[in-house]
Amino acid sequence: MSSTARVMTVYGTRPEAIKVAPVIRALENNPRLESITVVTGQHREMLDQVNEIFGIVPDHDLNVFAHGQGLNALMSKVFERLDPVLEQERPDALIVQGDTSTVAAASIAAFYRQIPVVHVEAGLRSGNIHSPFPEEANRKLTSQVSALHLAPTPTSKQNLLREAIDESTVVVTGNTVIDALLHTVEQGLPISEPRLSELVAGQERLLLVTSHRRENWGGAMEGVGRALRRLALEFPDVTTVLPVHRNPIVREAVLPHLEGLGNVIVTEPLGYGEFTRVMAASTVVLTDSGGVQEEAPSLGKPVLVMRENTERPEAVDAGTVRLIGTGEERIVDEVTRLLTDETAYAEMANAVNPYGDGRAAARSIAAVEHLLVHGERLPDFEG
Repeated sequence: MSSTARVMTVYGTRPEAIKVAPVIRALENNPRLESITVVTGQHREMLDQVNEIFGIVPDHDLNVFAHGQGLNALMSKVFERLDPVLEQERPDALIVQGDTSTVAAASIAAFYRQIPVVHVEAGLRSGNIHSPFPEEANRKLTSQVSALHLAPTPTSKQNLLREAIDESTVVVTGNTVIDALLHTVEQGLPISEPRLSELVAGQERLLLVTSHRRENWGGAMEGVGRALRRLALEFPDVTTVLPVHRNPIVREAVLPHLEGLGNVIVTEPLGYGEFTRVMAASTVVLTDSGGVQEEAPSLGKPVLVMRENTERPEAVDAGTVRLIGTGEERIVDEVTRLLTDETAYAEMANAVNPYGDGRAAARSIAAVEHLLVHGERLPDFEG
């Protein structure tokens, strides 16, 4: 190849944007690599907010978002709209991040054009193809067509090696979410809602809750709503903050249980900058999100995960994250324990975060440069 290479990054959701933003910034600062940025718009408003925080202006916007569309419709739009961009730009490599439908579709589209795929956050595995759904399948599909696997942890690398991935194509980088988090927290971005701003500035105890996973829709999510109501009534001195997902299925399951509770603040989805400030001020984090499992431990926050399994076992092993499932009684018991048992709280809050050191983007771009223009890799992140 030539002494410079064209690298296209494709992403579509807010979590992807957060984790890929440090990579794009490092890519733009590398004189041997030319950056081309493509957003699919799988998430629309939330995606734009993250781009603004990191100063990213996409070169192409596929605008695939539509209310209520299914996964097949989404995937077909990404295929149809990305392919002409690949034809026009002819990148030397394509970067994707994580496990969304955007990732799977973009990876296969690039593979069909024989463009090397670079997979950021490669190798996460829950061991259950249906949980999380469809993410577990998306990331396994992406691994099959990737030329370079940027694994966030040694555990992720071992997952790939067990699937017969060539070890020479795997680099352990740390997770770019830590790079993004440290950058954003340093900015101290303002919080738009007055009551939430006052809460963050004060000394009140705060329970931060996020819940949206597809496999939890229905009865499990209604149980989450009931558990939150019980906790709000049991701990009137603790404020629960719930940035509620826009999906009406989530809202209809959870919100009726929280009506009339003065110590529960329900907001629209927070911008990433606002969310990081609320997370930094929180006492306990209760979530079913993958990214939050990685971010909150960096801020010394115990994380209770409302899932039966996780593709991020490192923090569970370290003791800063605990899997608790979605049962109403278990949620109430585990949150109560952290709010009432100082020793149990300290054990989780002081555990070491195994996900990164803030240099994941630098390792990632060095690996891309090595792949395309024979640059030097950096030493692997050891966790």
